[in-house]
Amino acid sequence: MLEKILVANRGEIALRVIRACKEMGIESVAIYSEADVTSLHVRYADEAYMIGPAAAEKSYMDSDKLIEVAKESGADAIHPGYGFLAENVGFAEKCEKNNLVFVGPSSSTLRLTGDKLKCRLTMKRVGVPILPGGEEIVESEDEAVDVAEKVGWPVLVKSAFGGGGRGIRMASNERELRETMRPAQLEAQAAYGKTGVYIEKCIVSPRHIELQLLCDQHGNMIHLGERECSIQRRFQKLLEMSPSPIMDGERRAAVADMAKAAARSVEYTSAGTIEFITDGTGNFYFIEVNSRLQVEHPVTEMVTGVDLVKQQIRIASGEEITIRQDDVEIRGAAIECRINAEDPFNDFVPSIGTVDEYHPPGGPGIRVDTALYRGYTVPVHYDSLVGKLVAWGSDFNEAVSRMRNALDEFVIGGIKTTIPLQKGILEDEHFVQGKISTDFVRNRRVIEKIIQKQAYEMKANEELAVLVAASVWGTPKPTRLLSATQGGQRTLGISRWKAAV
Repeated sequence: MLEKILVANRGEIALRVIRACKEMGIESVAIYSEADVTSLHVRYADEAYMIGPAAAEKSYMDSDKLIEVAKESGADAIHPGYGFLAENVGFAEKCEKNNLVFVGPSSSTLRLTGDKLKCRLTMKRVGVPILPGGEEIVESEDEAVDVAEKVGWPVLVKSAFGGGGRGIRMASNERELRETMRPAQLEAQAAYGKTGVYIEKCIVSPRHIELQLLCDQHGNMIHLGERECSIQRRFQKLLEMSPSPIMDGERRAAVADMAKAAARSVEYTSAGTIEFITDGTGNFYFIEVNSRLQVEHPVTEMVTGVDLVKQQIRIASGEEITIRQDDVEIRGAAIECRINAEDPFNDFVPSIGTVDEYHPPGGPGIRVDTALYRGYTVPVHYDSLVGKLVAWGSDFNEAVSRMRNALDEFVIGGIKTTIPLQKGILEDEHFVQGKISTDFVRNRRVIEKIIQKQAYEMKANEELAVLVAASVWGTPKPTRLLSATQGGQRTLGISRWKAAV
């Protein structure tokens, strides 16, 4: 068993890994930038080392510095979490060369899964269905149009390196494709350091289904059921659930067979996820291999009772998976909301600042993974994810009810978050009926409906205030209405009424 692990990440995922280490009796080493001096993961770890300035490329993504700290601290392994260097081939290779266990797949596996075109061709060779698309990187607009004409409109322009929904753009015709090519290449360069993009057929209104796998170094492999991640905006997930409303035992087994074939073809070890999309006729198509722990892993943990981080560590230690496929049981249903520090009513602009009020929800089946606390300042330098709220219920309806209550209870003051949007999603009748797709938020006009509801409630409150004022003062003309924002909700008061009280 590993004895000391350096956690090469920050925020809630660093806390998650450190807690698993503590439960397993493994020493933990935290790293932090100048911007994260007051972060909770720094306090929770057994040791902590400052590694550089706030900018990620000079701190959390400085692989040489991380290796140096790991050696200095006496760590025998590095857990990358997700993001940053979690799927970086060069970093995994450096770990291997320095006799440090990389808690994840091998560098050779990462090299293949990180090259989306080669990975697609590998899947095609072993019989895993893929979407029609190009087999080479396209450099020019003309090349992109030629491929698109062959596979049929609409198409996606996708980064050939990296994943997780970043670096993807859609084009419905030649004009849109020509307009989006250069921005897509620049976006790929910014996200992954390479401009390479390729063209893939776009399925209209698909559902996004992924299978969670555990694969050890002895050839054992099990799946832990699926997660549905169809609630997205701009190819970024907002809400995930398990099980999916469209899956039954037969379909789950069929998709699991495809996922296992995909994992074997890249010699996968550790916890990993195979992602698919499905069209309206029930066909499933491979998207990518997520060669790491995923943000939404708590959903699977809630319905199976399997701790994925501990399993990762055991597999990295060379142990066999002791869970057999027949032991895996999906119990009830779970939903996760990604709480991002963004303003959903202002084009999802990141929101930074100090958290001046913080009250997490509680109750049966509720889990909160976060590094927030009252007085914490959300930095501008990193991803906007500040927490994950998970609700479990005996069935989907109970999970929805508990999540609604939890979102109502969750108070984060001082910054804007996606909580109001997620409330709107859970109130939508189509969501409750399981009628969802990756364009759900846009097609159901969720944001517009929330704004309309807020405007209606504001008007009703103002009319009520006028009536109260008239009954108190004998006049229908209150002196002044005061408006304030508390916990993301607007409240109204009357100055003379407050003075009288």
